[in-house]
Amino acid sequence: MSDSYSFVKGGKLKLKGSKHKKHKKSKKRKHEDDDEVSLGSVNTKHNDVAEYGGWWTVSKFGQITGNICIELAERRFMFAQDNGRFVLGPPREDGPEPEEILTAVKVDETKIALKSGYDQYISVGSNNLVIGRSMAIGSKEQWEPVFQEGQMALNGCNGCFISADEDDDIVCSNKTASEKEMIKIRSNVSLITDPKYMMPQEERGSLKDAEINYVKKFQSFQDRKLKVSSEDKTQLKKAKKEGTLHESMLDRREKMKADRYCK
Repeated sequence: MSDSYSFVKGGKLKLKGSKHKKHKKSKKRKHEDDDEVSLGSVNTKHNDVAEYGGWWTVSKFGQITGNICIELAERRFMFAQDNGRFVLGPPREDGPEPEEILTAVKVDETKIALKSGYDQYISVGSNNLVIGRSMAIGSKEQWEPVFQEGQMALNGCNGCFISADEDDDIVCSNKTASEKEMIKIRSNVSLITDPKYMMPQEERGSLKDAEINYVKKFQSFQDRKLKVSSEDKTQLKKAKKEGTLHESMLDRREKMKADRYCK
């Protein structure tokens, strides 16, 4: 089956038997979702990342993007069949198999669409069965992730939550979320939250390093000599604060005739 498989904020959760409790806001603010991430790897508050082959559990809406899988029972994921149906896959030792990997697409600020590896969007069909047979995103193909008190459920177009039934078919049949509707969406997308790695690679060092990096990038090197401005870098520091660093460095390169794009 793998050969034919091509990769190509929500309302409150309704929990059966639970009462809503008011929580006081803590004065001490923690890092949002404890997403402490190092370059090239994911190091979140979840300690099972390595056990799941690098697939970590999302904890907020913005993290649901790109490759994901849906864990409906411990180590058991939503499995796509070539007839468009979905079942609960067998227990996995090292994360999902290709048939269990979906692509998440943001629709708006509260809803997503999900596409299977067969390039079909997922919706709710007859008898509340979850199917993947749509070529485009419509109202039926929109899903709402709902987070509450560290738990998560996924609401379908029929107002019901996704789960696996007694026959291991994936369904959307309950309007309230009980234990079996509690799921985990896992992602293997690397999160880079360190501001240092959110900026261009050329600017990750000091201002001196950044200027040299851009000179190397844009200089024509006709005489094979690196031409870097000897002017004081105070202006560069000011430009960086004002958001005009690139323009300021370009002016300095132009004075040195050290940019192949300068006239």
